[in-house]
Amino acid sequence: MFDLILKNVARHITLTPEETDYFTSLLKPRKLRRRQYLLQPGDIMRHECFVNSGCLRCYLVDDKGQEHVVHFAIEEWWTGDMYSFLTGQPSAYYIDALEDSEVFLIDKPQFEQLFIDIPKFDRFFRRLLQNAYVAMQHRISQNLTLPARERYLNFIQQYPQFEQRIPLRQIASYLGIAPESLSRIRKQMMRR
Repeated sequence: MFDLILKNVARHITLTPEETDYFTSLLKPRKLRRRQYLLQPGDIMRHECFVNSGCLRCYLVDDKGQEHVVHFAIEEWWTGDMYSFLTGQPSAYYIDALEDSEVFLIDKPQFEQLFIDIPKFDRFFRRLLQNAYVAMQHRISQNLTLPARERYLNFIQQYPQFEQRIPLRQIASYLGIAPESLSRIRKQMMRR
């Protein structure tokens, strides 16, 4: 049941059997049906969330009703609204399941206690945040400087598994491209 999350943790830190038992005792499994929300605007993100199976997306909706995908999360990825989680302020984001999914949640008080009881988790989550920050900066740079075709090519190269699992309109939203433009780009690429 906990194989994937323990594999994820083991990439950065080594846990003793006792630490493993303690950590897994804090995890609460939750199943999400396709289109079910984990978070909606106005809610407070009260958990860190690890995707054990399935696919989630985090997005905003603007005043015109247009969705803007901030990120996707598939198996072995962490997701959530870090601002809301850390500050206790209401979220501006939706997080929903694009597929039937199973996640593990750890609530904020237990999350904070984990750092005290097993200090190496501080290093683990710091590395996750550093990696997420670098990825976010890279994405912003690409969205500001690259044409749509290059953004799409970089996306499918970096995340080849996404194209088969995520609807193209969602990928277009993530890349800041109109769905019609992404269809045109894909057709041009197929002709070549």
